[in-house]
Amino acid sequence: MVDELNRLSSEQRDLLARWVPDAQVVADHSWELVETVVLELSSEQGRLVLKAGGPGDHHIGRELRAHREWLRPWASTGHAPELLYGDAVTKVLVTRYLSGRLLEGTPAQDDPETYRQAGELLAKYHSQVSATDHEWHDKFRARVLRFLDLPHRIDAGIEEAVRSEVPTWPGGGSRVVPTHGDWQPRNWLIDRGVVRVIDFGRADLRPPTEDFVRLARQDFSRDPGLEAAFLDGYGDDPRDPEQWRRELLGEAVGTAVWAYGLGDEEFERFGHRLLATLVPGDECVDRTRGGAPR
Repeated sequence: MVDELNRLSSEQRDLLARWVPDAQVVADHSWELVETVVLELSSEQGRLVLKAGGPGDHHIGRELRAHREWLRPWASTGHAPELLYGDAVTKVLVTRYLSGRLLEGTPAQDDPETYRQAGELLAKYHSQVSATDHEWHDKFRARVLRFLDLPHRIDAGIEEAVRSEVPTWPGGGSRVVPTHGDWQPRNWLIDRGVVRVIDFGRADLRPPTEDFVRLARQDFSRDPGLEAAFLDGYGDDPRDPEQWRRELLGEAVGTAVWAYGLGDEEFERFGHRLLATLVPGDECVDRTRGGAPR
């Protein structure tokens, strides 16, 4: 599988040759909708995973920060991969391979015990650091409007309602903690009943409830028992109802716009349905089969 290594930049290949000179590609786990290359390697150093970002990548730097500042509680117990090498400038890192299979789509995705473990793991991660981001709510409002300024197919009535509502949201600061940023079964592994965690490319300091929204939009909504199990593991429920709706609305906008940009029509429709449930008095028009974007 030499061709997979040719997907790396020359600088990334040079670093890999220095770090793991006998690396052999075993499998390509890259997600083709994004520019990050993910390769499983074998070497005398063991079974490894290489992640490399393209020119526009903003994820490798976040992932390296997570490994260096926040992942020790998980990595020390085998619940997250161990970082071996990394370079933020060249946008490449190598970790030890973490055993397990992707949890999404397996019976474990419907097992409350999975979510109890996920809540317990997340509470341990969130409890490491607590700070105040004095501009969090201002940045959150700006982020939602920035998404709406990108090309999309959100119904005009829903877009107008969201644009009118966002300026009424409170500004100012919020308590922030280390967050995963994409906390859901797609980024969990299951290994003989044990939940493990991967993919830290969206890790950052945010309000803790930011790690609840993706579970809420899919798994909690189809089975409230999974939500109860998750909260049992987490220990409490930090969600304020009014702010929680705002976070869900921001997530729905981001989903519809981001999926349209990638050409993922199924996920885009999912974002439209989320918006329809959150914006009163409007119906979500399905524009994924035609019509001009905004």
